[in-house]
Amino acid sequence: MASADLRDELNCSICLSPYTDPVSLRCGHDFCRPCIVRALDAQEAAGVYSCPDCRAEYPERPALEKNRKLGNIVERFFSSHPDMEETRVFCIYCTKSPVPAVKSCLQCETSMCHEHLVAHNKWVNHRLIGPTLSFVDRKCSTHNEILKYYCPIDAACICVSCWVAGDHKGHDVELLDVASVKEREKLRPVTERLNSEREEAGRRVQNLKDHGTEQEEKSAGLTKRVTGLFADIREKLDHLEKTVQDEISRQKDQVSLSVSDLVREVELHKDELTKKINRFEGLCNITDPLTFLQEDLNPGDISDGSCDVIGHVKDAPCLDEGIVSQLLHRGLLHFNDLKIKRQFSVMEKSDILLDIHTAHNNITISPDLRSASCAATSRRRPNGPKRFHSRQVLSSRSFSSGRHYWEVDVSQAKKWIIGVAGESLERKVNGNESFIGYNEKSWGMLIIDECFGVRHNNIYKELVSDSPVEVVGIYLDYEAGRLSFYQLCDPIRHLHTFTASFSEPLYAAMYLFEDSIITIM
Repeated sequence: MASADLRDELNCSICLSPYTDPVSLRCGHDFCRPCIVRALDAQEAAGVYSCPDCRAEYPERPALEKNRKLGNIVERFFSSHPDMEETRVFCIYCTKSPVPAVKSCLQCETSMCHEHLVAHNKWVNHRLIGPTLSFVDRKCSTHNEILKYYCPIDAACICVSCWVAGDHKGHDVELLDVASVKEREKLRPVTERLNSEREEAGRRVQNLKDHGTEQEEKSAGLTKRVTGLFADIREKLDHLEKTVQDEISRQKDQVSLSVSDLVREVELHKDELTKKINRFEGLCNITDPLTFLQEDLNPGDISDGSCDVIGHVKDAPCLDEGIVSQLLHRGLLHFNDLKIKRQFSVMEKSDILLDIHTAHNNITISPDLRSASCAATSRRRPNGPKRFHSRQVLSSRSFSSGRHYWEVDVSQAKKWIIGVAGESLERKVNGNESFIGYNEKSWGMLIIDECFGVRHNNIYKELVSDSPVEVVGIYLDYEAGRLSFYQLCDPIRHLHTFTASFSEPLYAAMYLFEDSIITIM
């Protein structure tokens, strides 16, 4: 009983429930913070505030002080007496102190402890339920009688009067216990199915998480490989640059030395010429003919030395750009693709040629079998088993394994469809069910009437591009079941990737509209 007495002391006098965030007024009384705030808000219009317990008045709205000790007591008490906190239903016959109820009687609308329940059951045989404070939802809202039956027709719980003379008169009804068993049986397979779906969803979540982790690890590994590759490239480029710069410096020093020697030689010759000029000018200043002619005039001194000077200029060495170019080319070719190919799968172009035996009669194939154009006139080719009735053409080569890459130039076509098609694609149909992407046998990318997107099994997905799509790269990984499209601009943009389980050989395919040209590059 001591616990029950303490339980009463932990109730707020306003809501009659255990304190929630208890606060104190200056008069010493405690309340739940939400309760006293609502009470003070209601008193605000009158301009006078008072304590709900002792009626002590306050000229101004009183301050609320948090009672931490009381809050801790409430928390500790109900943590050690969970039964009182869970039900809060007490025996109505234990008036001296609250005692938790163990059952409630629907007919009497009373809740009883174990002692009073024994006395109750000696005199009556009423329907008992778990402790409850509300009996309204257990009785018929129309007849105020206990709900005893279940009407499967209306999926409603009813009383006897509802069944005998009410809205459910004549319906096949069941006792609540029987109906609940049947409904539980109905729910069992649903629950099992939902459990199975939940387990499957859990597996999918785990698979997605594993995939995310795998991709993160793959990204880290890829980043490491790319970083190492470029570090190696930079190291080789630095070494190559040093080698080339050293060669240029060597040639420059060699040329500079040779030119210096030639300069000194020519300057000596220039000095000799200056001396001769001065001597000859002195002779020319002699006015007496006899004196002038008696001077020693050596013909060799009068000879022109300009030819010797010109010869030296022609023989001057020059920088050899050929050696520099050779060093650059040999150095770049030494590591150009070798390490990249070792570490990464390079998308090398596959050799794709068009099969004229599949081309619609309005399609013209170029002599190199790489371009196709469409016109209104027919080519009148024989109607073989491979030829399309729709304006399409396939490649002569099929892919049933491996990785393949090719590029398609669509810049000369306002409307186009390109992609891949299975070997079993229907070819003798005029309707769009045989078009690339309009069936389960083909996958395509298209631009038609300013609509840009991809299509498979006639399901269309719109794409967006910031620039005109002129050249498209197509990458097929057959075993992985991936078909990717790229816009070959600067920079290269990934447009879309189909994922599928390919089960037959695939061909490069294209659909042409009139006055258009599509080329495999």
